[in-house]
Amino acid sequence: MTKHVPTLAAHHLRWLLVSSTLLLIAGFVTPMMTLTKFLLFSNSFSLFSGIWQLLLDGKVILFLLIASFSIILPLAKIILLFTLLSPDTYHPEQRQKYLHLMHDYGRWAMLDVMVVAILIVTVKLGAIASIEVHSGLYIFGAAVLLIMFITQQVVSMQTNHNEN
Repeated sequence: MTKHVPTLAAHHLRWLLVSSTLLLIAGFVTPMMTLTKFLLFSNSFSLFSGIWQLLLDGKVILFLLIASFSIILPLAKIILLFTLLSPDTYHPEQRQKYLHLMHDYGRWAMLDVMVVAILIVTVKLGAIASIEVHSGLYIFGAAVLLIMFITQQVVSMQTNHNEN
């Protein structure tokens, strides 16, 4: 008989992961902030629109860097979490490989939040510009925190499973 992640706990975590995925996608497209320059010019943007503007402005390297850490890697982490929570993923070596990948990725997990924080601090420090934070930033932050919680739960379940 093959051992696997407890079904009920995995089921609850899958639903929580679906919710956090929806929050993350909403955080991508909901306006995060409005930048006002000289009290006359203002521009609201979401994560997607801000990254897209970088590409339109010819800042390709910055576009690739921020898109990778703020969109691609979080989505890859979600896919990896769904795979680990799947009842079809029974093979112990496969689970260990996924857990190792999750551990390696964990080092980069908060870089997306740090990028937004640096952006806010940089703009706040400017004497000629101000920034107003909108719900998109909170939604995105909540999704990232929820995914971190789910990751911790999955790793804990897998560790407990491996000890049994």
